[in-house]
Amino acid sequence: MSMLTPPGMGGKYRITGMSTPHAPPPPPAQDRPRVRRRRGRARRGRLGTLQLVDVFSGDEGTKTTAGKQTDCKPVPKASAAPAAAFPKPAQITVNVYNATPRSGLAKTTADELKKRGFKIGKVGNAPVAYDKKVPGTGLLLGATTAVKGALPVLGTQLAGTTSKADTRATADVDLILGTAFKTLSPKTTADAALVALTKPAPVPTGKC
Repeated sequence: MSMLTPPGMGGKYRITGMSTPHAPPPPPAQDRPRVRRRRGRARRGRLGTLQLVDVFSGDEGTKTTAGKQTDCKPVPKASAAPAAAFPKPAQITVNVYNATPRSGLAKTTADELKKRGFKIGKVGNAPVAYDKKVPGTGLLLGATTAVKGALPVLGTQLAGTTSKADTRATADVDLILGTAFKTLSPKTTADAALVALTKPAPVPTGKC
């Protein structure tokens, strides 16, 4: 008698363990459906990790904001020419010419430029081509190489001048005093302008 048969029952009412249907056996491994893993979520997770690394990592001397580096190191301010290209006043020979109706301006101006370290060449009235024909404070003349060298240095001594290149082959430059000329800039102002020209102050490239 089976353990599943109630007491007092037998014969055709006997219950055996074989009367209970068995669950179908699992299909072979090759017939099972394959479950593919979604790679998009994992890939996004890795990208997010890389972005976090970019945000919180950075080189010394830089500030990192939203994955972008901002260089806070100061850089020299751009100027008309490199500082090494500008000669010193003692290396510049200046010819001073008076193109105004007032007399004596060329001599007094040349004397003041000499005190400020410039070499003085010729002093006198302006050539006919420029006499009483320079409307501003002054006209600076020199060779092509002087336009970005000696002329800017000389221009720091007098505001409102105009620079022009001519065909001379010599290194000397001309200062032709115009009708609006009164006097040279104060020495302190000229010295500050010369420093700003030859040694530009560094400026930061970003907010630190």
